[in-house]
This record gives sequence, structure tokens and C-alpha cells, in this order.
Amino acid sequence: MRDGALVTATVDAPPINVITMELFQELAALAIELEADPTALVFVLKSADPDFFLAHFDVALLIAMSNTPAAPGGEVNTYHEMCARYQRMDKVTIAQIEGRVGGGGAELSMSFDMRFGVIGKTVINQMEVPIGILPGGTGTQRLPRLVGRARAIEIILGAGDLDAETAEKWGWLNRALPADAIDAHVSALAKRIASFPPEAVRLAKRSIETSALPLDEGCRIEADLFQQLLFSDTARAKMQRFLDLGGQTREAELRVADLSAEVAGGG
Repeated sequence: MRDGALVTATVDAPPINVITMELFQELAALAIELEADPTALVFVLKSADPDFFLAHFDVALLIAMSNTPAAPGGEVNTYHEMCARYQRMDKVTIAQIEGRVGGGGAELSMSFDMRFGVIGKTVINQMEVPIGILPGGTGTQRLPRLVGRARAIEIILGAGDLDAETAEKWGWLNRALPADAIDAHVSALAKRIASFPPEAVRLAKRSIETSALPLDEGCRIEADLFQQLLFSDTARAKMQRFLDLGGQTREAELRVADLSAEVAGGG
């Protein structure tokens, strides 16, 4: 579904949204399509199933793969490629997780820029170790970066359910929201971001990506991206509109979030 710069996709793969090869290929193709779309700015992924966002990768397919083993080597992992594409594309990616998410589904979710869940409904589970494998879709790398090493070990080796409230506290979820509030919250946030100057959104995300670099190196990149935006016609016009609408006055600054939306809405 398309609403200006906002794109929304809904997973509908009964009975529990297992990531079959067909669904994997659809998600990977969608990532390529989004990456190449110059007009898309925000992407939201949802599920048609109230109980499952993405269950996990198809275990029957993994068994079939294990029966025709390939020697370990440096082959490209296409699941890693897909996750990296969602993370690095110049779009803001949001996972609206209203039910269970596990295994490869959780790994894909971790590659998104933001994740929102439902109190009492969203559950995260990495179920790989009990069945003799490990999270191989970026999970052992992304999860420690999200929640820290000790908590990642608890989630992966313990293989227990992580509830929404704990996931929010640990940083896996941006927010855990009431069931009747998540859709409105995600929609409002996505539309708000989609209304902002596209180049500012894209370069801000790119700059945030460099935060894993040494601080001095990241700051140099930030400074360069800041200069690119500062001298643009769009930035000059938006900054002037900010002042024209009362920016830097006491009254306006007390409601600066609303003021920012008014600046964006002014074209």
C-alpha cells in the first residue's frame, strides 16, 4: 500500500507466517524494490495474523538443506544480504510486531530501524539452539548490539519467550504499546517522518549508521553530511519557515514538536 512517500506491506502467509523460501524471496525482492525506489522514504511491515508477525524460518527447508551440505566457505549468505539491505537502504524501516516473532523473523526485525510491539501480545523467541543450530540470519551479531552481550546470551541460549515489556526495557523494542494504540502510533510516526525533507531524513539515517565507527571518524562524516544539507535550497527554505512560524520565541519553542510538523507541512 502506498501513501505518498510512505509504503506499507502486510505479511499474510497462513497458518503462522513461517518464512518459507517463497516468502523469503518475496521479502528479499521487496527490499530490492524499495531500495531502488527514489520516492519511497518510510516503510512499515505489518502482519495480517494477530498472533504471528513472522514465526521463524522454515525448519523443513533447513532439514532439506542439511541433507545436501556444502563445505564451509565464504559464500554470500542471501539472508544476511536481505537484512543488510533493509538496514542500509535510504528509507526508514519500521516493524509493527503485534504478535509472536521468532528465529529468522526476529533477525529480520532486528535489521529494521525501529520495532514496535503490543503489551501482553508481542513475544520474541530465538528457538535455534534447542533444535541444534544457532541464529544464522544475523541474530548472533545484531542481538548483542541491541541488548548487550549478557542479555543476548540469555535470549539465544535460554531460548525462552521475551515479553513485550521486557523487550522494551532491554532495547529490543522501541516501545511496547496497548493493542488499541499501536496502529495509530506507528501510522502517525511513519507519516510524520515521511512529511520531512527527504534528503534530511536519508542523510540523518546515513549519519546514524556511522555511530559504530570510532567517534572521531563518525563525527567527520557527520560534519560532511551536515554541510551537504545546510547549503541546500530546501534547508534554507525550511529554516526560514521555522523562524517565520515563531521559532526561537518562547511560546513557539514550548511546542517545538508541533512547530516542526507545521514547518514540514508548509511545502
